[in-house]
Amino acid sequence: MAIPLIGIPTYATLSNTTHRPLYANNRSYARAVQRAGGAPVFIPLSEDDYLGAICETLVAKLDGLLLSGGADIDPASYHEERLPFCGAIEPERDALELALTRKAMERGLPIFGICRGMQLLNVACGGSLYQDIVSQRTESLRHPQMEHPRDYRAHSIRIDEKSRLATILDTQTHQVNSLHHQAVKDAGAGLTVTAWAEDGVAEALEARDYPYALAVQYHPEELVESDPLSHALFVAFVEACRK
Repeated sequence: MAIPLIGIPTYATLSNTTHRPLYANNRSYARAVQRAGGAPVFIPLSEDDYLGAICETLVAKLDGLLLSGGADIDPASYHEERLPFCGAIEPERDALELALTRKAMERGLPIFGICRGMQLLNVACGGSLYQDIVSQRTESLRHPQMEHPRDYRAHSIRIDEKSRLATILDTQTHQVNSLHHQAVKDAGAGLTVTAWAEDGVAEALEARDYPYALAVQYHPEELVESDPLSHALFVAFVEACRK
């Protein structure tokens, strides 16, 4: 049986020991993909002059694209001024992931977005974000619960019974972790919000009339060892990539 090749974009960072510049991402994404039967490959950032050609080449080789969590997306990407509570941004990463996502959607490549990845998918399709949930939705839950372990189940979500997510999880409710301070505001073209937190904040996004594009606001890669439903999300994605 062929093992699908799944691209995971990286971000720029520094080594803790040598302080040398690195491209990296959390190993939990790669392990979750491997556990589900896929072959993960990390994608380095690219200079603007080569970005288009590199994305074209990568998408032609990949079987799927996983958009991971990370820093805030530059509000300029969705035509807004940056607000005071917007966090650190990574324009070079934004450029790579937006270009990859749009090129992947042109080809019909399966896409799985996680946390920032859900927001990135939305922006790639013309949607907008809450730059900071707490300051822009004053009666919301406290979504960024960084003081807890990453697998801490912070709150429940309600899932649209007709959604792909409900079919994969075989439930309309789920208890999830929560590590984000931004969220989808207006859904992009062709996208539908299919799960919500108790305060109405979007927790899942799916593409209509598209082979496979699903994104969640929580972090299932941190739950796969203890939660069969989180593992099921990766299995469904890998199987879509295999097809």
